[in-house]
Amino acid sequence: MCAVEYYTYDEYVTWEGNWEMIAGVPLAMAPAPMIIHQTLAYEIAYQLKSSVKKCKNCLVFGEADWKINDDTVVKPDVVLTCNETNNAYMTKAPEIIVEVISKSTAKRDEKTKFKLYQEEQVKYYVLVYPTDFKAKVYKLVNGLYVKQGDFLTESYDFSESACPASVDFGAVFEGMRE
Repeated sequence: MCAVEYYTYDEYVTWEGNWEMIAGVPLAMAPAPMIIHQTLAYEIAYQLKSSVKKCKNCLVFGEADWKINDDTVVKPDVVLTCNETNNAYMTKAPEIIVEVISKSTAKRDEKTKFKLYQEEQVKYYVLVYPTDFKAKVYKLVNGLYVKQGDFLTESYDFSESACPASVDFGAVFEGMRE
């Protein structure tokens, strides 16, 4: 029988390298993301930030810790969060989370984090597929994620965010398709 060790935030902050932790289980993150992964995350963050620049209560950033509780800490690729007061890590559910999918993280992003973010009431969850140049947008409706569509060249307005935001996926993927 194999025993899985259980860890808490106090132990998490002492680890070297890049980790997430879900329900006390450490999850190593992949080495530095590929250039296309970073480019897509940057482009989406830029568009979100540009669309909410007049909103003084919201921040857009990437790869910061969200401490959900003492045994669960994740690092979304991009977040839009509002009214956050902690400077060490996020403590509140972001309005929007974007994860750029890679082969090594697909199952975690599509299943584990999907369920976690839904339970934590993140209003919008966006999965971006670099190989398909496609984004899937999910919106929280009555406590469950409802798919808003697959976006290749279209824009999407995150109208129910505390600071309404938008992303033009055509512009995000521009120049990446052959």
